[in-house]
Amino acid sequence: MRLRSLEGRLTLLLALAALTGALVYIGVTEWPLPQAFAWMQEAMGRHASVFQPSRVDIFVICALVLLPLCWWLGHIVMDPVKRLLRALESAVASYRDGDFSISIALNRRDELGDLIHMHNELGQTLREQRQNLAQRELLLDTVVQNTPVALVLTDAGDRVAYANIAARHLFNEGRTLNGLHFATLIADAPEALRKAIEGTEDALFSVEMDGSEETFHLSQRAFRLQGRPHRLQLFRRMTRELSRQEVAAWKRVIRVVSHELNNSLAPISSLAHSGAELARRGDVQRLPGVFATIGERARHLHGFIDGYARFAKLPAPRIAAIEWKPFLDALALHCRFQLQGNAPSQPGWFDPVQIEQVLINLIKNAHESGSAPEGVTLGLNVVGHELRIEVADRGPGMSEAVLAQALLPFYSTKRSGTGLGLALAREISEAHGGRIALANREDGGLRVTLVLPQSATAS
Repeated sequence: MRLRSLEGRLTLLLALAALTGALVYIGVTEWPLPQAFAWMQEAMGRHASVFQPSRVDIFVICALVLLPLCWWLGHIVMDPVKRLLRALESAVASYRDGDFSISIALNRRDELGDLIHMHNELGQTLREQRQNLAQRELLLDTVVQNTPVALVLTDAGDRVAYANIAARHLFNEGRTLNGLHFATLIADAPEALRKAIEGTEDALFSVEMDGSEETFHLSQRAFRLQGRPHRLQLFRRMTRELSRQEVAAWKRVIRVVSHELNNSLAPISSLAHSGAELARRGDVQRLPGVFATIGERARHLHGFIDGYARFAKLPAPRIAAIEWKPFLDALALHCRFQLQGNAPSQPGWFDPVQIEQVLINLIKNAHESGSAPEGVTLGLNVVGHELRIEVADRGPGMSEAVLAQALLPFYSTKRSGTGLGLALAREISEAHGGRIALANREDGGLRVTLVLPQSATAS
């Protein structure tokens, strides 16, 4: 127990009060008050009547002396506590009002001093955090206000709670949007824009602006802000980006088609010239072989062009309930695979022709990866209302660069590949409302996961 602590000071004051009480009691009962009364009686004569205190009188005298003393000692103990409480009350009121500049200027070396020191440190920390928060808010507001993406935040009543500069120019000719009803604001907007906003999903739409067609991507999310529902909508101009991607896609198509045409037309041209020379010299015995090779290259070229045509003219999926046993038996006639686990007990819900084509391509790729035949597996699992189809192999897998581009059309690492197999799988999965993902396996190989939504009745 340190001497300067509140406990130590209170112990000293209580000891002082006890000592004072003992001295008062001794003074009243032993000395000097009894001797004073005896002296007075001797001075006034033996027959004079002198006050002799009884036990009650002694108690009253002690109380009259000790009560003011106790009050004074209590005041000594509680005065700094009361002053500190008043200071803390003022500080808390300032914190409630958002003012963290209050510090308590009391220099003590006890527990109250420690509390004051901790309070002042808390105020300093809150001031620094508020300053940092204000700087971050300023930075965030500057970024949001100057981004080319139009941002609109609406509350539960569909009134605009926040809008940046791009949104003000897009919807209200640069004027503020705060407090306006968003549905009324876009009442005269193009129909494509209104339909996209009325939906709940992300959308891509085109509108006529300034005499030209402008394409936007709408991303919208619903969340709760300060306990109240809000909706955030981001409108991003995509015309330039789509144009760049379209040009890049056409360049890839032209490169692939040009490469394949050259690979087929150059031999055809050479063989046609050789056939003409053979015919001119009358060497007709070698002509059938020449024509057969020309026919083979022509069929290859036809298949190549047909693949692109099928990718461009992919029909909408005809989704139906599919029993697994006949589907897997038919798939096994086209490719070899090991079924992981058992097929789901409930039927699948997809277009059997399109999904079969996807699985044939994926299993073929798995075998071409260099994996052992028994390492090519097919897994079927129903998770919630989603069907997860996994095709895995034990090949070398893919590098990060290849994984990032493997699903793009016309991208292929094979010398004779068209780059349409995985792109077609992606197109079919997305047409079903699903998705496809590629990932390297931890113990070696590649896993391709096809996720398809399942009908509530089917699952």
